Amino acid sequence: MKVFAIGRFTQPLSAEEKARILPREVPDTLKLYLDGKIEQFWFRLDQPGPIFLMNGSVDEARAALDKLPLVQAGLLAFELTPVGPLSPLGVLIRGE
Repeated sequence: MKVFAIGRFTQPLSAEEKARILPREVPDTLKLYLDGKIEQFWFRLDQPGPIFLMNGSVDEARAALDKLPLVQAGLLAFELTPVGPLSPLGVLIRGE
């Protein structure tokens, strides 16, 4: 299973929060990527926040993301959406 994790900041980060939290956030996020939990990642263009395509269940994604420093500080929240293959396309192959 795959999960889209769409992040949004709950409030703008202060300079102090950026200086204190981001040096830990980046390595922790990269560790999730290197461990195969995050497959792909993007940054939203409509509003600040990351989007991750994650491997595993919604519960596994939530457990991994909840350990990130910005989430623990209540500054970043994720909407988690399970996704899978576009199975209705099978109708076109089978001709049903």
